[in-house]
Amino acid sequence: MDTNLDMQNYMSPDQSLRVSPTLIMVNSLLAASSLELQQMVQAELEQNPALESVESVLCMRCGAGVTGRYCPVCAQPVGAADDIRRTTPEDGRRMLDDDFDFDDLKDSRARSSSNIQAEDDFDPLTLVASRDSLYDDLLRDLFASLPGEDHPLARYYVGSLDDQGFLKCTVEAAAEACGTSVERAESVLEVLQNTGPVGLGARDLCECLLLQLHDLESEEAVAEIPPHVESIIRDHLRELGEHKYTTISHVLGCTHEDVVEAHDFIKAHLQPRPLMDAPEARTWNSPSSTRFVMPDVIVREREGKLEAEVVEKYRFNLRMNPLYQQLAAEAKSNGASNGRPAASITQGERNHIRHYVGQARLFISSINQRHETLLRVTNCLIELQEDFMRYGVRQLQPLTRAQVAQYLGLHESTISRATADKYLLLPDKRVIPFSDFFTASLSIKDVLKEIVTKEGRPITDNEIVSRLEEQGIRIARRTVAKYRTQLGIMPSTLR
Repeated sequence: MDTNLDMQNYMSPDQSLRVSPTLIMVNSLLAASSLELQQMVQAELEQNPALESVESVLCMRCGAGVTGRYCPVCAQPVGAADDIRRTTPEDGRRMLDDDFDFDDLKDSRARSSSNIQAEDDFDPLTLVASRDSLYDDLLRDLFASLPGEDHPLARYYVGSLDDQGFLKCTVEAAAEACGTSVERAESVLEVLQNTGPVGLGARDLCECLLLQLHDLESEEAVAEIPPHVESIIRDHLRELGEHKYTTISHVLGCTHEDVVEAHDFIKAHLQPRPLMDAPEARTWNSPSSTRFVMPDVIVREREGKLEAEVVEKYRFNLRMNPLYQQLAAEAKSNGASNGRPAASITQGERNHIRHYVGQARLFISSINQRHETLLRVTNCLIELQEDFMRYGVRQLQPLTRAQVAQYLGLHESTISRATADKYLLLPDKRVIPFSDFFTASLSIKDVLKEIVTKEGRPITDNEIVSRLEEQGIRIARRTVAKYRTQLGIMPSTLR
């Protein structure tokens, strides 16, 4: 028996997949949105002394680089834009902080307005984004109507409103969160419902319609409210939506015509969503709310051709710190520079310089690669979706990210990262997300919306299917119902 147990070293070829730090950084920067990229750049600037930012003048409206007094893209005067304070949904969300003071907001806007008016080239359109949201107005009015100890409840309720104006919390939960009684929470909710648009703060559809009905009863504009309207809303709303008029008439002891009259009144005078008449005011916690975004890429027309420009490179203009660049050259050459011998640089300093200089070069290279990828993807979209960019959503062609990846010779995941949370400014000054180029249903939704807008009478989903087929669009009825819901269009029975 061989008892030789000697250990020996052998070299053998072996292949394995390893993710390099460069690839990780490139992918993370490519997938980041403009806001996330700004945060990443700021964090890198704070951590890396070898990296610095070069100041550049940007247009506050479209984000393009400006060399003179006016933006070459949207003609925004630079001097006026520098002093503008813009109000976004972030301002609304920070109002939940206890330290926020409306007087400070008013004073800051007054100072901003005085600075702007001092400019000779003041553009009044730049103040559009500074209009108060419904969120701001609600809190201001509630704070004026309630004692200070009820302000936390007001903040809690307003923060719990969804984009349609319904309250998505219970009174008990609000009372527990704010450390007060249920009776107190009920009284604050009543103040909220009497302060905002009629129906705002309702907990369900029934309460929303009843609030509007009671408001109409106190007005003289409506001459007469049909009988049984309140009873139908309170107890038979589902049956009314299903057109079970006979069932309702038997339960209430009225005629079929009375139920039809109540249905027509509800349809004509009441709204199923509190903010249906003011969609522009939906600026809190809404994925479809009004947002002020700056495009990552601009597409402009020059001499009949569409050209793309990545404006991000003006926002994040980075370079190597000259001092660290000089020290890196000294450490590498092992020579003397500016009378300072290289030997005076210790090994620890060499490691410090080598680490941060390498990290800065890697970060700048990754940022540049992001810009190059965005430019390549946009140029591809210009070639494949030029009619959509020029003439609107009806000219949108079916396109997938896989097709773009194959066209450019890149991986599909790279295209997904490059188009995620990125925005494009079209020649007609519309800002759209890159995802619109890969959403073929946008064209169908636009046709569907036009059909419903021009309907003489409420038409059913089956009739919409037939009218779409007349225009060469073949989709199922359930698809029409899905698109109609996404567009916020009510069923024919409620329109």
